[in-house]
Amino acid sequence: MDLQRLAAARLVAEPQGGVASRRQLYAAGLQEIHVRRAVESGRWRLHGRHTVAVHTGPLDVVAQRWRAVWEVGESIAVLDGVTALQADGLRTFDDERIHVSAKHNHNTVPLDGIRIHKVIRRVEGELVRAGVPRTRPAVAAIRAAHWAQSDRQAALVLLMVVQQRLTSPGLLATEQRRIRGRTRRAFIKGVVGDIAFGVQSLGELDFARLCRARGIPEPCRQVVRQGPRGRLYLDVGWSCCDLVVEVDGAQHREGVHVMLDNLRQTAHTSHRCRFDVSHGHG
Repeated sequence: MDLQRLAAARLVAEPQGGVASRRQLYAAGLQEIHVRRAVESGRWRLHGRHTVAVHTGPLDVVAQRWRAVWEVGESIAVLDGVTALQADGLRTFDDERIHVSAKHNHNTVPLDGIRIHKVIRRVEGELVRAGVPRTRPAVAAIRAAHWAQSDRQAALVLLMVVQQRLTSPGLLATEQRRIRGRTRRAFIKGVVGDIAFGVQSLGELDFARLCRARGIPEPCRQVVRQGPRGRLYLDVGWSCCDLVVEVDGAQHREGVHVMLDNLRQTAHTSHRCRFDVSHGHG
C-alpha cells in the first residue's frame, strides 16, 4: 500500500480509537485488496465483518463503541442507554457491556459484549450524529432506566445524569412521556417526578417514599437557610413547622465529613433532623 493511502486510512481511524469501517476506507480511496493485503501482512487486524483496526493491538473503549455500531448495522444502530451516556461523559457507573439500539423490524446477529435492544420507534430528535452515533442523554437515560437490572439501578442512572449535568429534570420528564418502555413505567415516572421536585440522591428518594408511606406532607427540596458564612442548602424542609432534614449517605461517615456536617448543622435552626441512609435507618 502506498504512503498516501496509508495516511488516508490513519486519518479516518485516528479519532475513532484507531478503527475504521470498510465503507469509510473505501470512501477514502482504498480498495478491498488494499485492506486484505494490510491484514495478511500483519499490519492491520479485522474485528468483524465491517471493522478494520489500522494496528494490531487491543481495541480501546472508543474503538469498541464504533465497532458495536458498525457490526450491528451502520444504518440502523446507535449507542443507547448507559453506553450513550458514558460516551457523553457519564462517570462512575459500572456497566462494561456496550448497549446498542436498533429498530425492531431489522434483523440483527448476537455479538459478544454487545447488548442489542430493539426499539419500536425512534422519537423525534433523539439522535446525535457528531462523533459515534448515539442517542441524546435524556433519551438514553430513560431507556437505560427501562433496561436496568433493578429498580435501584434504574433510579441511580436517572439521578446521576442530572447530578452530572448531562441533562435536566425538564428534559427527563419530556422524554419519559415520549418513550414508552416495556418495564417499570410507573416507577420511572415517579422517580422523574421526584427529581423534578429537587431530589438529588438515592437517600433523598428513599426519604420521600418513607414520607408518603407514613402520610407525611410533601416537603420542599433544597431548602435555603442563611448561615454565618452565607447561604446553606439543606436537603428537605417543611415551612409549616420550621423543620429541616439532612439526608446522610455513606459518604457522610468518611473522613472529615462527620465534623463538617456537625459544624454545618449547628449553624441553622434549632429544629433539626438527620436521616441516615448509610445503614438503612433514621
